[in-house]
Amino acid sequence: MNQISGKGTFQHHVFGDESRRQFDSCYPEQAGLLDHNMFSHELLTLDALARLGTSLPEKSIEYNPGDLPVGIKPEDVPGNVMTIGDTIRKIDQSASWAVLKNIEQMPEYEALLNSLLSEIRPILKPQGYIFVSSPDAVTPYHFDPEHNILLQLRGEKWMTTFPAGNAHYAADEIHEGYHLGGHRNLVWQDDFEAEGTRHHLTPGKAIFVPVMAPHFCEGRPGTEHLALDHLAQRLEL
Repeated sequence: MNQISGKGTFQHHVFGDESRRQFDSCYPEQAGLLDHNMFSHELLTLDALARLGTSLPEKSIEYNPGDLPVGIKPEDVPGNVMTIGDTIRKIDQSASWAVLKNIEQMPEYEALLNSLLSEIRPILKPQGYIFVSSPDAVTPYHFDPEHNILLQLRGEKWMTTFPAGNAHYAADEIHEGYHLGGHRNLVWQDDFEAEGTRHHLTPGKAIFVPVMAPHFCEGRPGTEHLALDHLAQRLEL
């Protein structure tokens, strides 16, 4: 188990030299797979995540049924009758999807994020989300307003990514609507699937997803992963 030391750093590198070179070749515009060495951590067990979920403010948690289609309108997503704690503890049978947002609000998780991101790029400001999904759960087609590094810790999933800035996959008016307060979910067309790039994520694999790059995920049994969403402190031209 790769633990954080008392100074908030890992005892061993999570990202090796080759992964750091791969990240540099991808950042900031191209999605790409990386290798990582964080297979488990005491802050990322289901019990620890359930406690985190109940400790975070309501605006920092989101959870709903996981058996959704790839394309769905936000208003059509049904609610979840379970608590966030029970949803996470029973994730293997709750058929749910959950995300814990801005985990850096908690000092121990802030240390975790700072240590991870310091290995890759010191210009990035850490902002962390943790996703916990039931077997076969689907994260619908959407984009995120941050660069995203997702570390797969448990189970496996497929992520399909599409190029950022291509109006074919996310129309300009959708981008404009998002910045005016609209939702991150995008309009899906079945023809898209053959045009995307599929990435197989297993424990020990990570993926970098550029800002506003459309993507969706399809889970496999026992999926649990940590997603690190972060903002650049300055523009890179």
